[in-house]
Amino acid sequence: MDQGKNVIIVTWDFTRMSENALLHAIKLSQNVETKIRLAHVIKAGDPLAHSEAESKLKKEIGRIQEEHKVLCESVILEGSLFSAISHYLSESDAIMVIMGTHGIKGSQKYFGSHALKVIVGSAVPFIVVHDKPETMNRYSNIVFPIDFKSENKEKLQWAIYLGKYFNSKVHLFKAPVSDSSLAKKVNVNLNFAIRFLIQNNLDYEIHTARKSGNFGKEIISFSKEINADLILITTTKHISFLDYLFGASEQYIIDNPSGIPVMCVNPKASFAKMGQFMFGNS
Repeated sequence: MDQGKNVIIVTWDFTRMSENALLHAIKLSQNVETKIRLAHVIKAGDPLAHSEAESKLKKEIGRIQEEHKVLCESVILEGSLFSAISHYLSESDAIMVIMGTHGIKGSQKYFGSHALKVIVGSAVPFIVVHDKPETMNRYSNIVFPIDFKSENKEKLQWAIYLGKYFNSKVHLFKAPVSDSSLAKKVNVNLNFAIRFLIQNNLDYEIHTARKSGNFGKEIISFSKEINADLILITTTKHISFLDYLFGASEQYIIDNPSGIPVMCVNPKASFAKMGQFMFGNS
């Protein structure tokens, strides 16, 4: 994790979804001491649109400061939502992005969730939200699904990061697998996670999904049962058009009917570069 990055980006389109995302950013920034930046995307090469967006954002910044008593800034990006956000994040000081979503509607069922398309192109994690936070207090319960994939390790740093700042309990939720070789990989990932949670003095519990089958649905059911504040997942590596067409498993989790916020980490960063943060240092 790059210690020099200290900005939470909020994707901003002047809608209620954006406002919900902002409230989550305020909740996070109050605890992790980060800046907030609104990112608004416009069509490339349109000076009038840029001028209008600049004026509207200035008014929004003033309103936010008055209503929420927080300082924030803004940036205007040009291009498509998918490419503009991804390109900006690769060169920015952002530590994470918070995006509001309406879920999958209409043609998105066939061409993929807008949220997922933006997320898979990002070098930093996204927290996708549907509603405003239930409270502005800490994340008490974080659900950390564990399967047989090696990418499980790449999201562990974020469980530790949030767990430390919010004094959260991390719920390690195991996939039920019958194949012995896959079961061994699940247990390796579980023991790895336990080791670092203990090393960082974080509270945790271990749970196993009740049945095999749709692990995504089991994750949502369990998260709802414990009133989880956040679900932490990795996205599908090398996601394809067919994943969008038929629905990658994380797409179901992101658009969960319970509206639980979901943090999505792309399996791109090298785990070996996580540094001293993983080993008990603050």
